[in-house]
Amino acid sequence: MKKKSFSIMLAILLTLSVVLTACSGGNEKAAPNAAPNAGGDTAKGAESEAPMEIKIMLPLNTSETPPDTIKKELEKLTNTKLTYQFFPADTYEEKLNSSFATSSLPQVTYLKNQTTFIQMKDAIKDGQFWEIGPYLSEFPNLSKLKPEILNNTKVEGKLYSLYIGRPLARQGIIYRKDWADKLNLAAPANVDELFEMAKAFTEQDPDGNNVKDTIGVVDRNELTYGAFKTVSSWFGTPNGWGEKDGQLQPEFTFPQYIDTMDFFKKLRDGGYMNQDFAATSKTDAVKMFTSGKAGLYIGGSMQDIDSLNKDLIKNVPEAVLDTHSMVAGPDGNFAQWMIPGYNNVVLFPKGAVKDEAELKKILAFFDKMMTPEVSNLMFWGIEGVHYTVEDGKAKPTDDKELIEREVKGYKDSVIGESETNGMYQPYNVLPGRIHAEELLLENVKVGVPDPTAPLDSATYTEKGVELQQIITDATYKYMYGQIDKAGFEKEVENWKKRGGDKIIEEYNAAYKK
Repeated sequence: MKKKSFSIMLAILLTLSVVLTACSGGNEKAAPNAAPNAGGDTAKGAESEAPMEIKIMLPLNTSETPPDTIKKELEKLTNTKLTYQFFPADTYEEKLNSSFATSSLPQVTYLKNQTTFIQMKDAIKDGQFWEIGPYLSEFPNLSKLKPEILNNTKVEGKLYSLYIGRPLARQGIIYRKDWADKLNLAAPANVDELFEMAKAFTEQDPDGNNVKDTIGVVDRNELTYGAFKTVSSWFGTPNGWGEKDGQLQPEFTFPQYIDTMDFFKKLRDGGYMNQDFAATSKTDAVKMFTSGKAGLYIGGSMQDIDSLNKDLIKNVPEAVLDTHSMVAGPDGNFAQWMIPGYNNVVLFPKGAVKDEAELKKILAFFDKMMTPEVSNLMFWGIEGVHYTVEDGKAKPTDDKELIEREVKGYKDSVIGESETNGMYQPYNVLPGRIHAEELLLENVKVGVPDPTAPLDSATYTEKGVELQQIITDATYKYMYGQIDKAGFEKEVENWKKRGGDKIIEEYNAAYKK
């Protein structure tokens, strides 16, 4: 009864609003922040439309929830009333799973990474999320998203998600160029020279304090985004999966994977890297590097050189960093593993988005997010406060803490990439960062994609993360000298028996379609 009375009252108010508008002549200009429609034009009467209310859940990669500085500007530009539900990235999977189990996911649900996306595929197949593929052509900006990356996020050939774009191959080396110059070392041209640089950084007193207190490589407890997978690609290991004996096989069944483990075992045995790398967090690895005690930071993103340099020179003012990625393998060839073009996706739960009309309004919000004005706001912040524009590029202000506090939380949710959303490229002044941007383009030229990225395996969706832990544990045990090659191969057989053979079968069936 209350709902019915409210609806009648709302209808009367809306009618009165129309009458008053007509009486005023109806010739005033639309409000500057009126929401554009799906076609990109200012909607008729948009100035009188109530803001669209949207709830958004996403991981937070900073220590504190950001204030509403960016959100308020975003609401003005998109005629929305937004509720952001930030949860710490470290425990985001738990929150995601519990919210899903209790049917409390909001209208807009960001996942955390590709792994959580894979874990959510069963629910997607079960019809728990809206398919959005058929609607994208109605939105001029969303329709600019790269088809090859959208294809990598499809589930059984259908599109349910928008992606947060990332360069295909950002990984490489960030290293102490001042140490290398002092020891007359060039950037390593191949894996042998990489080993020798790590050895020299450990044994030849590169910091000149006459104390043996430096190491070559600092690594962390992450096989993919730490040093291992990047070095593994230089050895020629396939990216996730590769062809062998006429069918797809997982990377850890290839001899180059063993060669990579041998490389790291030799580094660790020689004392040329942190001994407890399997238990070292990213935060601790970064601290070790920026304290001036390590010379090589491998993997991750070469674009991290800005933040690493900022913290390093606080401790070692004379330090100089550079980037490098063209490291040849034993066969003399170059290779770089590539991501599928995204590092996260956003889904739209049917339990929160009630009908097609509401879905289209939410997609219209994301269409506006992909305009240069909005994407710059979310990625760079407010011009004149968080950044300035120089030579047509964005230059962050010197107040890095302000940017971290007010912008970072929103930055990680921008849909697409600069080629599709038109946001500014960075204005770089650090030579090593300028070099890194050049290397990103070179990396793609020798990039190796994961052939299973667009494929589905029901068993991998169900057991993939659990089974991967068998290989992860075995890889660390091998590099620590706790098992030998026979012991590692035994664990590979264990992986196969517990579901791996089924994964191989399913991926190959999908690959041959």
